[in-house]
Amino acid sequence: MLSSSPSPAALTPSNGAISAAPSWLSPSMGGRALSPLGSRLTMASPTLRFPCVVAKKVTSRENRIYRHDRLRKKVEGTPERPRMSVFRSNKHLHVQVIDDTKMHTLAAASTMQKALSQEVEYSAGPTIEVAKKVGETIAKACLEKGITKVVFDRGGYLYHGRIQALADAARENGLEF
Repeated sequence: MLSSSPSPAALTPSNGAISAAPSWLSPSMGGRALSPLGSRLTMASPTLRFPCVVAKKVTSRENRIYRHDRLRKKVEGTPERPRMSVFRSNKHLHVQVIDDTKMHTLAAASTMQKALSQEVEYSAGPTIEVAKKVGETIAKACLEKGITKVVFDRGGYLYHGRIQALADAARENGLEF
């Protein structure tokens, strides 16, 4: 008799009990082997013998990183036209002009720089006015180094508010993008 199912001996583990658990969840691995689903595969309750998929909420930070990864596939800095990368936090703004072929930062500006932090007083984090000052600073730093054209990498953030103010200020002060 031809059968496509495995023999009962193949289903019987060393202790004699028949197990229908997947091979990647074998007792030899402590029952905690990594699954193809990664960390999302958990035991729903201790009484269940089989794992199930538990949905986890994706955080807004993870979503921003996914958006930034998609954007980075399209945007690349060259020596002729480097990438202007923006990072925004609740307290600070950071901008770098990067040559991706050499992996070098050519110019940078941040609200953590002494000149900027003393020039603008803010207590609730960077506002649109602070973003404009950072945009002016990065534009001046780029023009001093002979960089006039850049590719704008918004870092997965919406082109709105502080990001838009920074970009507009950099354009007004001589950068082209």
